[in-house]
Amino acid sequence: MSGQMKRILGGVAAFSAVCGAVIYCIAPNKRRDVSAFEKKNYAHRGLHNHEVPENSLWAFRRAAEAGIPVELDVQMTKDKKLVVFHDADLERMCGVKGYLRDRTYEELCKLRLKDTDEKIPLFSDVLKTLNGVDLICEIKSDNGVKNYELCEKTYELLKTYSGRFCVESFSPFLVGWYKKNHPEIIRGQLSCRMKDKRYNPLINFLMTHLLFNCISRPDFIAYEFREAKRTFGFKLIRMLFHPFCVCWAPKGMAEIAEASAMFDTIIYEEEKPD
Repeated sequence: MSGQMKRILGGVAAFSAVCGAVIYCIAPNKRRDVSAFEKKNYAHRGLHNHEVPENSLWAFRRAAEAGIPVELDVQMTKDKKLVVFHDADLERMCGVKGYLRDRTYEELCKLRLKDTDEKIPLFSDVLKTLNGVDLICEIKSDNGVKNYELCEKTYELLKTYSGRFCVESFSPFLVGWYKKNHPEIIRGQLSCRMKDKRYNPLINFLMTHLLFNCISRPDFIAYEFREAKRTFGFKLIRMLFHPFCVCWAPKGMAEIAEASAMFDTIIYEEEKPD
């Protein structure tokens, strides 16, 4: 065999190995029954609008009264209470500087959401308010991408919930905790075009293209609506594995209609159009 042929065969073998590794890394879990969550529109952070703050008891009460499924965000206070809040810091929603994780629940109770009387709610109170509507629970990684105490505490409350629920997270380690400890729960891997300053460019690249699925082995992929069509990793997963796909967060009837043609389920922003 000539030297040129050996180089060609070596190159083919190396390429095949890389392709095999990529396919192994992005593969989701084997398809399970996710029919309870398919073809539904979930209100992103509750049924909120310019008057009703996101992730407030008011927003969740409105959703419950209308029977609308919701998506929400769970994180942990300094004294290890579970609350529903999206951002790591408090400035956008509460007008004060600092991180939620550095404050006790008693301290947070003194703050208000936007210009309303609403405060940051306990997760337990939100579950009571939702009264059994379908729920997608995002486990935030702001307490740490491997904060398994948050996973355990969230599970303990979720198992008391009267409605159907699934979990998702940007952290493959937190999703992986449910794979290992409570595999019966439907779990999803969140992603988008990652530009998180906490991580180096390589980690952001791997997360963008879902190459950490080997850790989480998700039952569904939840991808940012506007970036999904331009992301190679997401398109490759859809082509090879045809997983259950959720999108977040289209706004308005036109975007929701476009998303409905591409995804199995939608987490939409702001109030649901008629």
